[in-house]
This record gives sequence, structure tokens and C-alpha cells, in this order.
Amino acid sequence: MRRPFLALAGLFLAGLALAVMAASAPLRAQQPNADTLAAVKARGTLACGVSTGVAGLSQADSRGEWRGIDTDFCRAVAAAVLGDAARVRFVPTTPQNRFTALQSGEVDLLARNTTYSFARDVGIGLSFAGVLVHDGQGFMVKRGLGVSSARELDGATICLQPGTTTELNLADWFRSNNIRFTPVVIESFQEVTAAFVAGRCDAYTTDRTGLAAVRAAQGARADDYVILPETVSSEPLGPLVRKGDARWADIVKWTLNALVAAEEHGVTAANAQGRLQDPNPEVQRLLGGTGEFGKPLGLGNDWGLKAIQAVGHYGEMWERNMTPVGVDRGRNRLARDGGLMWSPPFR
Repeated sequence: MRRPFLALAGLFLAGLALAVMAASAPLRAQQPNADTLAAVKARGTLACGVSTGVAGLSQADSRGEWRGIDTDFCRAVAAAVLGDAARVRFVPTTPQNRFTALQSGEVDLLARNTTYSFARDVGIGLSFAGVLVHDGQGFMVKRGLGVSSARELDGATICLQPGTTTELNLADWFRSNNIRFTPVVIESFQEVTAAFVAGRCDAYTTDRTGLAAVRAAQGARADDYVILPETVSSEPLGPLVRKGDARWADIVKWTLNALVAAEEHGVTAANAQGRLQDPNPEVQRLLGGTGEFGKPLGLGNDWGLKAIQAVGHYGEMWERNMTPVGVDRGRNRLARDGGLMWSPPFR
């Protein structure tokens, strides 16, 4: 393996400190009193910020159709608000422009692989509406490198994207383990992936869901790549909205809760309509059969029913999008099954 260039590493850490400070600075373009629900209804379309393409999360297929758990969540919100899951305009965003796109009003909702953190939830005029995927940062290498642990990467070159929590996690973990490295920083997900596959770096670091997507994309050569066992951070990925619009934040948050609650109660896309008069009062309230759970949100009482009919419950979204790329559900199982996913009660 190549030995590190300490000067390069020093420049990387200095630049990283500046980037973190910039990312934490408040953005002044927000309009805190804007009525996002009214704007979406008047436009008739939900503008949803997604990634530029990560299999399982959000990626356009060969026909230009967006697929992934993030894009399914966008469709669920559109169904709840507009009654039609197809009324979504997907806006690809990069780690560098994703927050600006939401702050400026270019998108109504940001649903891409973005880590829920203090600085982002408090310092940049945005609010997280929950956790859609519990993830963690890992490392992947080519099998031929003969490495079985990230602790064996002393002197390695590491491919990564800028403008992400990945940078700081990488620097912190390597420093705390007294391991040296040389960063290879490339902006787009597609380009950094191509650089790793081409051999420009010894290892690739990003969220483990992203690593699984990259590995699966290699097709018959997927076994040539090894995701190392270490998970060096907690990366709760969640949707964001602008601060100052409490009703819109509630809509996004409770749409996510509805999808999780639906799995807890066995309500699927196929059987939701037939469960309107379910003996369980909680299910009736979730689907709008009883109660007035739409009125305070400015929505019809069947908003939960429409969201679930559009994409299914949380487990259905997972099986459709994450399982095919080899991502184990792990911490994203329901709390009753030993995971971290749960919904507050609908009452």
C-alpha cells in the first residue's frame, strides 16, 4: 500500500474544518413563514430533493423512473397531500447543493441520504422530520488487497465525497486509531465510485447502504469487493423541511410515522382499504375511518390511507428497494423485533 503524504493529510484536515464551519453557518435565504402546503396544493406537484443516484435509496432507472426508499417516501407524501403519488417532481441534489435547494424553495422536501445531526437540525434553518434509514459509515476494498479490517488500512488512499459527515468521521476514526491515510476527494457519487473501481484508491468509505449499492452494481464481479466489518459512525438518515412551517413539518413527520405504524399493525398497500373498519381503533384512526386526524394537518381524513396505498408500509418499501441491493434490515427492523423503527400512537 502507498504510504500517506502527511502534507496532503494536513491540508485535507484544514479544509475539512473550514467546510464543517461553512455547513453549520445559518443560511439567510429561508422564508420561515412560508405556507408550503398551500404552495404545493396550488402547484399541484411536490418538488422533492433526492440524490443524484444511489441504488436502493434514490436512482433513476433505464426508463428515467426514480426508484428507492427515499423516492417512495416522496411519493407517500405526495399521495397524502395531493391524493396522487405520481404528482412528484424529483430534483437531483449533491452533498454541496442539497441544503441550499431546500432553503431557497427549489424543493419542498429533501429526502435523500442525509445524516440527522445537531448542526444540521439546529444551525442551518432546517428541521429533520424523523429517521427513514438507520445507517453507519463503513469501508469497502477489493478482495485482492488482502485486507479484512479497516485497522489494516494504515497508509492507504481512501476515496470519499466532500461536503458530507463522512469526511469528519473518517478523520476522527483514523486519528483515534493512530492510522494514517491519504484522502482522494471526488465530488459526485458516480465519479468517486468509478475512481474506486478503477483502482485510484485502496478503499472507499461512505454509508454502508451506499457501499452495498456499489457492490451490487458490479454484477458478476460483486464478490471481488469486500465490505469491511467496522462501522465507524451512526448515520441516521432522514427527510428535512424548512424551519418555521410547523404544519408542513407535521405532515412529513406523520407520513413517516404512518408508514411505520402500518407495518406494526399489518396494514399493507393491498389490504388498507379493507381495514377501514378494523376492530382495532388505532388502525381506524390511522386510515381515517374514525377521528379527525386530517383536519389539523390541512388534509383529508384519509391522508394516511392514501400514503399507505401508494407505497405500502415501511417493510414493503424496504423489501422493494433495499433488499435487492443486499442491505440487511438490521437496526431498521421494528422496535418489537429488536430494531429502532417505531411510531408514536395515533390517538
